Amino acid sequence: MESVNIAVERTGDWTGRMGRTGIDKRPSGEPIDLADPDADSGSGVLGDLVVDTRHHGGRDQAVYAFDVEDLRYWSRRLGKDLAPGNAGENLTVAGCDASNAVIGQRWRVGSALLRVTAPRVPCRVFAGYWDMPNLVKIFSEYGRTGSYFAVEQGGAVASGDAVEVLSTPEHGVTVGEAFAFVGQGRRDLLDHLETAMSDLPGELARRVSAARGSESRPV
Repeated sequence: MESVNIAVERTGDWTGRMGRTGIDKRPSGEPIDLADPDADSGSGVLGDLVVDTRHHGGRDQAVYAFDVEDLRYWSRRLGKDLAPGNAGENLTVAGCDASNAVIGQRWRVGSALLRVTAPRVPCRVFAGYWDMPNLVKIFSEYGRTGSYFAVEQGGAVASGDAVEVLSTPEHGVTVGEAFAFVGQGRRDLLDHLETAMSDLPGELARRVSAARGSESRPV
């Protein structure tokens, strides 16, 4: 674990319709507790802030992890000095490849048990935070989005903690493949994603079902 990060509230025109956001995460020098939000809103990270609960937070997006290697890539590509938390992530991980984690995989992080749920879908607030109007496009094209997690067992997480993969579903569907389907139009992945239906969170499962339904309708 490279860093555990919590939100600093930001305001400004770039924050969109809500007028404020918790996307700006800063490293914590102390262990942070993770817990199931136990609702369809809120963060699974104690002390964090979720403003737009229509699109963020809740059980299936309780915790967000992003690889420090990808932060370094964007720093080089954009000429920015991006630090842990600057992708809006709660957990900055090293050597874990969160963008290719298998959906339904269980990770032990500190004393918490997390379950991989879905890719991050970049939004206009993220683009505003980085002051890059085309960020949604280029971030989506790059395709390494990081991963959302549900909290299956609460616990404390701190910088330097080990990340251990405890179990991996046999279907092998990764968050990267899920994003390629929803964010890059890869309809050829539909059959593969359907093998993971029992592990897909609600919105992703609905999109897979809708895609299959559209194929079966007569033209």
